[in-house]
Amino acid sequence: MTRLLADDAATEALGVELAEALKPGDLVVLEGDLGAGKTALARAIIRALAGDPLLEVPSPTFALVQPYETAKGPVLHADLYRLGDPREVDELGLTDNPEAIVLVEWAARAPEIVAAATVTVSLDIPPGGVGRRVTVAR
Repeated sequence: MTRLLADDAATEALGVELAEALKPGDLVVLEGDLGAGKTALARAIIRALAGDPLLEVPSPTFALVQPYETAKGPVLHADLYRLGDPREVDELGLTDNPEAIVLVEWAARAPEIVAAATVTVSLDIPPGGVGRRVTVAR
């Protein structure tokens, strides 16, 4: 599926749609350049899973992993941008809980995470710079 997200409201709506489709054990890779909307989409997914549109969802850039408890079970939101070595991903425990839904930004820094993905979401800013183009593959 490929579509254009015209604004933040469309990104949030996609996050709700994806949250409804995700199931325990899904590992979602969020791909895209800086500013493409990976964290905004992850926030929308987490808020929808938690049933709380006002939930504070900080970027995991410095913590590397942020955990959440939701009605669908545990959710881990990871950002591997600052990962020093691909082997460090094992220490993060992203695949330790088979019931967790895992959202990973900058997964290309850990090829085994990309290989384990059940959903890949690619975001980019289209020519002209308005909105975001998103492709979702299962």
